[in-house]
Amino acid sequence: MHPLAPGPRDRVDALGEGGLIAAIRRWLGNTCPPPPAGIGDDCAVLPRARGRGLLTVDPVIFGRHFDATVAPAAVGAKLLKRNLSDIAAMGGRPRAAVISLCLDRATRVSWLRDFHRGLATTARRYGVALVGGDVAEGPGVLIATLTLLGEADATRVLTRAGARAGDWIAVTGRLGGSLSSGHHHRFTPRLAEGRWLARRPEVRSMMDVSDGLAKDLAALTPRGTRPALDHAAIPRRSGCTLAAALGDGEDYELLCTVRARADLSSLRRAWRRRFPAVPLTIIGRFVPQSASDPTPEALPVTGYEHLRATP
Repeated sequence: MHPLAPGPRDRVDALGEGGLIAAIRRWLGNTCPPPPAGIGDDCAVLPRARGRGLLTVDPVIFGRHFDATVAPAAVGAKLLKRNLSDIAAMGGRPRAAVISLCLDRATRVSWLRDFHRGLATTARRYGVALVGGDVAEGPGVLIATLTLLGEADATRVLTRAGARAGDWIAVTGRLGGSLSSGHHHRFTPRLAEGRWLARRPEVRSMMDVSDGLAKDLAALTPRGTRPALDHAAIPRRSGCTLAAALGDGEDYELLCTVRARADLSSLRRAWRRRFPAVPLTIIGRFVPQSASDPTPEALPVTGYEHLRATP
C-alpha cells in the first residue's frame, strides 16, 4: 500500500493532530500504558532500570528503508526490530520506546493504522512498552523514528571495543540479499543470542551488521591490525555472491570477536545446544597490518554509507 492517498479520502489531515494521537492510542492497545507511564503527559515516567541503561534510536524513511511493496504492518515491525538489533548487539534487554512521526498531510489513515498495529504486535512479542512520542507535519515525507530504552542483562556490556591481534571474527546467521529476499523487514533481532554471547568470557566485542559486513567490521578492528577473512566461510543466503554478503547491509546479524586462545570447538558446541537453528560461523581473524596473508588487505566492496558524495 502506498502511504500517501491520491484523493481526499482516508487522509490524516481529516483527523488532525489530536485525532491522530487518540487513534494511535487505540491502535497500540495494551502496549501503551496509561499516563504518566505512557501517552498523555509531557514525559513518560518509567521505573528505575535494574542494570546499566541502554539507549538507541533509528528511523524508517519512505523511499529509503521501505517502499509501497512493503506492507505497513511490516514497516512498523521493522522500525522496532532494527532498534532491538542494537540492544541485542550489547547483550541487553529492551524496556520502553517513544515514536516520532513526520508526515505529509495526505498520509493514509489506514496505512498508519496498520503500521501501528504491526508495531504493537512486535512490541508485545518482545516485551516493549510504547510510552509516547510526537507528531509533526513534513510536506512530501513519511519518516518514523523510534527511540528505544533498554538495560544491560549481564555483568558486562559488550561494546565495539576490545578485540586484539589474533582474535577470531564470528557472525551469526547468513548474510546478503536482504532487499531481494525481504529479509530487511522479516528478520528476527538476535536478542537471546546477544545476551548469551555477552555472558561468554571469550567474547571480547560485538555489534550488529546493518550497513554491510565490509563496512561494519572496521568498527571492531583493533589499531594496527586488519581482518584476514576466509571468504569461502562467510555464510550467505541462497543465491548471494560474496559481494552481496559483504556489502548489501540490513542483515541485522551479530558480528563478534573471540579471544585468540579460546576453545572454539567448545564455543561452537555450546552455541549449537542453545541455538540449533542459527549458525555461528568463524569467518577469519585479526592479523598485524604488516603480516603476510593470502587474504587481500582491502575488502572487495564497502557497505552502505549515508551522505556519501555522488561519484
